[in-house]
Amino acid sequence: MNTPQPVNDILDASASERIRRRLEMAGRRFHANDNISAFIEEGEIAEIKAEVEGHLKQVLRSLVIDTDNDHNTNDTAQRVAKMFVDEVFRGRYVPVPKVTEFPNAERLNELMIVGPIKVRSACSHHLCPILGRVWVGILPNEHSNLIGLSKYARLCEWIMSRPQIQEEAVTMLANELQERVKPDGLALVMEADHFCMHWRGVKDDESVMTNSVMRGAFLKDPSLRREFLSLLSRKNNF
Repeated sequence: MNTPQPVNDILDASASERIRRRLEMAGRRFHANDNISAFIEEGEIAEIKAEVEGHLKQVLRSLVIDTDNDHNTNDTAQRVAKMFVDEVFRGRYVPVPKVTEFPNAERLNELMIVGPIKVRSACSHHLCPILGRVWVGILPNEHSNLIGLSKYARLCEWIMSRPQIQEEAVTMLANELQERVKPDGLALVMEADHFCMHWRGVKDDESVMTNSVMRGAFLKDPSLRREFLSLLSRKNNF
């Protein structure tokens, strides 16, 4: 039987530990590509950055880098902590962006394609950059919610700015768009360079990874799928 943690112990814990305990008490997962913004209280983001900075200083020390006297690395820990929390992993710590939805008043039911949307993510295995492009195909119906073009990019950035693997990222984005737009068909294609292959291991700077998610009409109708993929090929040298 688990004994409840004394209140004073919880209050004295670091911000990351307090957030972790909230997540565990709620039975919520907190993997690298999960959004945990609902469990972060005011002021704790600044505490997280300070905590990460402290740990990064120790990493640099363990790498035998004299950050006290090396002018190039004096503030590296602070810069990297800010970069991780405010930029590269931002999608974990902020709520989903506000997206205005409009009714399909004209009952549009033809194929729409948005892209290429530039995406920046990070491999959860080595924390190396993933840089690529995403195309979205939508086949709306009369009950679909339409969203502005810029909102596709904002949702894409929110999903992608987390440590993850490309296959899961595309599926998460598809889930978000399916829930919001409720189309008859949804198609996503992502093409990306993975710097865990460029910088390390095989050091292959020519390979890219391409994967897709097809749902509804795109999965059932081969002609619609071919139309979507052929338009990408003609417009984007895909």
